[in-house]
Amino acid sequence: MRYNYSKKHHRFPLKTKIFVITIIIILVIITFITSQIYNQGLKPINSSDHQIVNVTIPAGYSADMIGSLLVKDHLIRNVWIFKIYVHSLNNEVLQAGSYRLSPSYSLEKIVNIIHSGHVITKLLTILPGKTVNQIEQTFIQAGFRKDSVLAAFNPNLYTSIPIIADKPTNINTLEGLLWPDTFQINDSSTPQTVIAESLNEMSQRITPKLQAIFASEKLSIYQALILASIINQEVSSPRAQPQVAQVFLKRLSLNMPLGSDVTALYGSEQAGQGKNLNYNSTYNTLLHPGLPPTPIATISPPALEALAHPAATNWLYFVTGDNGHTYFSQTLSQQNQNIATYCHVRCA
Repeated sequence: MRYNYSKKHHRFPLKTKIFVITIIIILVIITFITSQIYNQGLKPINSSDHQIVNVTIPAGYSADMIGSLLVKDHLIRNVWIFKIYVHSLNNEVLQAGSYRLSPSYSLEKIVNIIHSGHVITKLLTILPGKTVNQIEQTFIQAGFRKDSVLAAFNPNLYTSIPIIADKPTNINTLEGLLWPDTFQINDSSTPQTVIAESLNEMSQRITPKLQAIFASEKLSIYQALILASIINQEVSSPRAQPQVAQVFLKRLSLNMPLGSDVTALYGSEQAGQGKNLNYNSTYNTLLHPGLPPTPIATISPPALEALAHPAATNWLYFVTGDNGHTYFSQTLSQQNQNIATYCHVRCA
């Protein structure tokens, strides 16, 4: 017996075909429009406008932030297009610094200039909480020769600057005297000019009003910088720093040791002993009353403000717990309880 099988032809309904074709057409149109917008965004804002705009890109700016800056200065049309183009590069790093750009430049040219670091000036940043040794490395990484950097950190080169005049004559370091800030450097800059600028800024920041406040706290300017550097290293939170300042000022008034771990660690590391709280250096305020001989790092503006306006509290102890919160107390037993409760890893 034979069977005849008829072939069945499966065809899409007409409505489905129309729908698919419509979607394809819409996608083609969207792609075309997007491509046109993108290509237009790559073109110069104004090819005939050759004025030069100086643009400074701070360190740490993202592509989105840089794009917004360039839109604000009327150098590119669209932040979104800028970000897409930047991310299409193999290396997405855009160099901080000051640039000479023009509305007549294409987006590609602008990105290439920033990407390649073709700056008028570079930016060198002195951060709070950094030692002289760390700052020297920052200068070297900025392109200065090592020998010129090391020579420039001699305090005797800056005796005409007020903040240096406030330094005890037996101290031969710039530790803690440099104001933390971002400085512009170019081919004519030297380490000495940058350091002088930072020292002058510190001199201006220590206003007569601040000097009077520190004098009322029985602190010289240099002693105030020592204490501000310790406060900044002990706690990073500006909210806790006024209370920490109160603790240290009260301890000084009672002739108690400051009991600061960060000073002890600074002293042991400077002596090449690693991090050793038991190393008996002149910086070890766990063992010795009074202030250490020098600051232990660059200060921060909030720490200086905290010292000028300490909290109206009556604490004698504090500990920063594993959660980053600082706990204060009036008695040693309360301090030990706070350590037992809140500080297991950090205090180990």
